Amino acid sequence: MNRASLDKQPHEVASMFDKVAKNYDLTNDVISLGQDRRWRKQVAKAVDARPGQKVLDLAAGTGTSSLPFTETGAYTVPCDFSLGMLHEGKKRHPWLPLTAGDATRLPFRDGVFDAVTISFGLRNVQDTDQALRELLRVTRPGGRVVICEFSHPTWTPFRTVYEEYLMRALPPLARSVCSNPDAYVYLAESIQSWPDQPALAAKLQKAGWSKVAWRNLTGGVVALHRGTKPVA
Repeated sequence: MNRASLDKQPHEVASMFDKVAKNYDLTNDVISLGQDRRWRKQVAKAVDARPGQKVLDLAAGTGTSSLPFTETGAYTVPCDFSLGMLHEGKKRHPWLPLTAGDATRLPFRDGVFDAVTISFGLRNVQDTDQALRELLRVTRPGGRVVICEFSHPTWTPFRTVYEEYLMRALPPLARSVCSNPDAYVYLAESIQSWPDQPALAAKLQKAGWSKVAWRNLTGGVVALHRGTKPVA
């Protein structure tokens, strides 16, 4: 594994995502073999947004991931650190309140949101623990967090095949639809180095979240973690 590519500074990661913004949604659909649509449906169910609620969709990219929440009548704030992603999102969804923000220093008051969620973005935050604390800070007591992130398949034979796909097949596949395939080499390496399901659950608990649980999707390729902010 090339450790240098995983030690990118926040501005380098943001610049990398700026460059892939235009085709980001299409590329994700291709490299996930269409599974990303199913995963996002599961996120929407877990968030369970309702009319009048406030939802923070962190690492929202172009805002596509926020649409299921807005369709329920919830006031949804898509937030991302990549200005390129936000500019592209504003072209596609001009009505969304797209907001620039750093996950470790969110530009929101304490206890604003009924639900906070982040899909496929927590790996890209330099300080995961601080981001989890910030998500807790901006959530009202009794509010919920939903994290959808690439994880580690639980069945060993499948895990071997999956890791081969990540390192050998994913970069050439990304190259066919993306102008910056290096971003997807980084993606593959960051997935391999990411904590497994119990380790991420422990991080959530350490950050102050209660009732932490997770559910594996696609055999553990993706895990859906949930938690609740304690009521004092």
